[in-house]
Amino acid sequence: MHNDKPHLHRSLGLWDATMLVAGSMIGSGIFIVSADMSRHTGSAGWLLFLWLLSGVITLIAALCYGELAGMMPQAGGQFVYIRRAWGNCLAFLYGWTVFMVIQTGVIAAVAVAFAKFTAVFFPYFNTGNILFQAGGISISAAQMLAIFLIAVLTWFNSRGIEGGKTIQNIFTSAKLLALFILIVAGLWVGLKTNTLSTNFGNAWSVNSMIKTDSGWIEQHISGFAIILMLGTAIIGSLFSSDAWNNVTFIAGEIKDPSRNIPRSLMLGTAMVTLLYCLANIAYLALLPLKGSIDAATVAGQGIQFAGGDTDRVGTAAASMIFGDSSVYIMAALIMISTFGCNNGIILSGARVYYAMALENLFFKQAKNSIQKEFQQLRYGYRQYGQVYYV
Repeated sequence: MHNDKPHLHRSLGLWDATMLVAGSMIGSGIFIVSADMSRHTGSAGWLLFLWLLSGVITLIAALCYGELAGMMPQAGGQFVYIRRAWGNCLAFLYGWTVFMVIQTGVIAAVAVAFAKFTAVFFPYFNTGNILFQAGGISISAAQMLAIFLIAVLTWFNSRGIEGGKTIQNIFTSAKLLALFILIVAGLWVGLKTNTLSTNFGNAWSVNSMIKTDSGWIEQHISGFAIILMLGTAIIGSLFSSDAWNNVTFIAGEIKDPSRNIPRSLMLGTAMVTLLYCLANIAYLALLPLKGSIDAATVAGQGIQFAGGDTDRVGTAAASMIFGDSSVYIMAALIMISTFGCNNGIILSGARVYYAMALENLFFKQAKNSIQKEFQQLRYGYRQYGQVYYV
C-alpha cells in the first residue's frame, strides 16, 4: 500500500546512530574546559565528580529522549516532541530558533575552531590574516576557511545520507581511537610519577582561583558556596557533553528506531562519558592541578593555567608525552574532531527543517521541493536521494 506523504528511507543501523551520537558530542571541549573547571573547583576530586555527574545527567536525558524517539520515530526530533506536546506555536518558535541561532551558531563556532587549528600547519589561515575590511566589518582567512568547510559539508550531505554517514563513521572512529591512544599514553607516562597521588592528596578541599585587578588569588570555599561553585563549574563539562540529541533529528532514517535509538543514545553517551573521565585522569597524572599563569614551564602552569590564557589542557598534557611535537599532534586531533562534529550537526540538523516544511512552518519553497521530488520518486527511488517512496 502506498503512502501519500513524503517520508525518509530507513538506512541507518545501530552503529551509524551510535557514531552520530559520539561524533556530535566530541568536539574541542574536552581539550580545553578542564582548565576553567579546575580554577573553580581547585581540587581533583570535585573536577572528576563534575565530569562524572555531567555524564550521568546526559545519560538520563538521552534515555528519556530515546523513549520519545521510539514513540515518535519521525524526522525532526525535539520539533516533533514539542509540537505533539504544546502545538504548532512553540514548535514554530523552537524550529526557527534552531535555524537562526542554535544549530547554525554551533556549526559556525565548530568550523572556526577547525580553522584556528588548521593555522598551526598553515599559518595563512591565522585569524590575524585579514582578507577584507570595510568599516567595522572584517573577514579573515580563518573565517573564509570555516565558510568553505561548512559549504563543502553541506553540499556533500545534500547528495544523500550514505555519503554523510560514511564521513561520520570514519571521522568519529578516528577521533575515538586517537583520544583513546592519548589517554593510554598519558596514563603510561603519568603513572610513573607521583603527580596523580599529589593531586589527590587533598581531593575535596575547594580553593577557587579568583581573578582580580591585581591578578589571580586563591580563595577557600566552604558550606553553601560550594554548591554555587559546582553549578558554575559544571557548565564546561555539560557543554562538552552536548549535541547527543542530534540523533533524534534523523529518527526517520534509522532502522528499528524503537530499539536502535535508545541503544545508540545509551552506548554513545556512556562511551563518551568514560573517555572524558579517563582523559581527565590522564591530565591529572601528567600535570599538577594547581599552577601559575606566569610560570615558564608547562608543569608550572598546571591544569589551571594550561597554555597561559588559552586553556589548552590537551596540548599541555600531550607535551608531557611527546614534547614539542605535541602542538601538531593535538592540532591534528582537534581538526579531525571538529570536522566530524560539524558533519554530524549538519547531517542531522537539516531534518528539523524538513519536518517543519511538512507542517507548513518553514519556507513554502522547501515543502514544494520535497513534494516535487516525492512525486518524481513515487514509483521508485534514487540510491543517493533523501526522500523515498516505498
